[in-house]
Amino acid sequence: MELLDAALLARIQFAVTVAYHFIFVPLSIGIGLIMAIFVTKAFRSKDAGDEGIARMWVKIFTATFAIGVATGITMEFSFGTNWANYSRFVGDIFGAPLAAEALFAFFLESVFLGVLLFGRNKVSPKFYLVAAWLVWFGSCLSALWILIANSWMQTPAGAMISDDGSQAIITDFFAAAFNPTTWPRYFHTVLSLLVMGSFISMAIGAWYLIKKRHQTAADRVLRVGAIVGILSTCALLVSAHSSAVVVSEEQPTKLAMMEGMYEDEVPPLYALGWVDEGGQEVLAPFAIPGGTSFLATGTWDTEYQGLNSLAETEKHAEIDPATMPVNLVFQSYHLMVAMFGLIFLLAILAIVFTRKGKGDAGGTALPAITRMGWLQKLLLVSPIFPFVAIQAGWITAEVGRQPYVVYPSTTGPDGVFMLTNDGISASVSAVEIVITLALFAVVYLLLFVGWARVIIKFINDGPVPATPNGHVFGKGGKAEPHAAEGASETMTKEAEACTDGSADAEGGAR
Repeated sequence: MELLDAALLARIQFAVTVAYHFIFVPLSIGIGLIMAIFVTKAFRSKDAGDEGIARMWVKIFTATFAIGVATGITMEFSFGTNWANYSRFVGDIFGAPLAAEALFAFFLESVFLGVLLFGRNKVSPKFYLVAAWLVWFGSCLSALWILIANSWMQTPAGAMISDDGSQAIITDFFAAAFNPTTWPRYFHTVLSLLVMGSFISMAIGAWYLIKKRHQTAADRVLRVGAIVGILSTCALLVSAHSSAVVVSEEQPTKLAMMEGMYEDEVPPLYALGWVDEGGQEVLAPFAIPGGTSFLATGTWDTEYQGLNSLAETEKHAEIDPATMPVNLVFQSYHLMVAMFGLIFLLAILAIVFTRKGKGDAGGTALPAITRMGWLQKLLLVSPIFPFVAIQAGWITAEVGRQPYVVYPSTTGPDGVFMLTNDGISASVSAVEIVITLALFAVVYLLLFVGWARVIIKFINDGPVPATPNGHVFGKGGKAEPHAAEGASETMTKEAEACTDGSADAEGGAR
């Protein structure tokens, strides 16, 4: 392969763009739920501490949402520049979901985020509460429309190929939108993002415990993160199984790459290993015979086709097993599974040790984690595990469908597929892609540094209470002055009294 291969460079550029954007999407959707939960807690408890935590999450969410929008725009431009042929091929299919994402989801999310930021003292507490949940709902709705488009690339449906073969034409919108992988991939993706948000919450709580700051807030943030984490992790196990079953049914070449299968066999279950692509075999210390078959079908003896036999079928005649990135897909898939094991273990530890303990000498009940420095440090770095799992899962899904940019799935309409090399724009040179890739790297680095500095400041400031002009959720649905405001008024009155007393004393002396 040439050093400056335009198709490879276009793929690398888009991969970098998407991977970078996908840093902030999991954070915004996951954090959005935590934010909505604490806004709800503040509404119900009328507690200044809960409102302070809610304010902190609103600020963290806003900064993450803003940079997520900025990094998502470059992907839209890439469709029309580096991937012009691909855009023409899928334009009739992608137009509706991408437009719906902008008009409905993004508009909904942006409008009500404005309410959270600027309308706190201008709307009722109930409306503010609803706005918080609508922001999170909007982010989830946005993910749905994007995944509808992406899932169609994986399992095309509701379309036919044009007479000249240059375009996929939609024939049934609902069949195209809700293709065989839409719902399994959507629920699996969103649940993984909720796991990410829960671990961010636990990491912030652990940071406060380590620094011995905001102890009450740390306890609340940790507890909410642990509950969301264990629930979403358990649900993720179910969605992962559903997604794997769909892959085995609709994308046989991807399954073969995930398990390193070149020949027809009953696939074993590997914990780890290495694919010798030259020798076309998996080198692994151990494996469970028929384990993958059991997970996919419930039986131990279901045989699946390997890459060599699939290459001989009419459906996948374009693949070349000798050049496919089998080891990369194998490693990314098993890395994702390994990370899930760590996530599940940490979620259990968090939910167990954030429960209230017996209490100290003063009778105050404290969770066991407050005395477990090792667990605090582990939770502090724990967001790395879901982040790696999410990125590895994305690599598995996208690289696993190569050499297709639109995959010829089992139930997909005949002829509706596109090779990746056929999707790039012929008018963009390899040198131009290298230049833009370098510029992207510089800009993305600056954006990340700026975002990180802002987020770190918000976390260090902690759950700052309302300003003297701010209010918390009041009893009976009315706003009440924050304690800080009352304290400020008291201090002002005392200062005035002291001033008057000083004046009287001065007058007496004269």
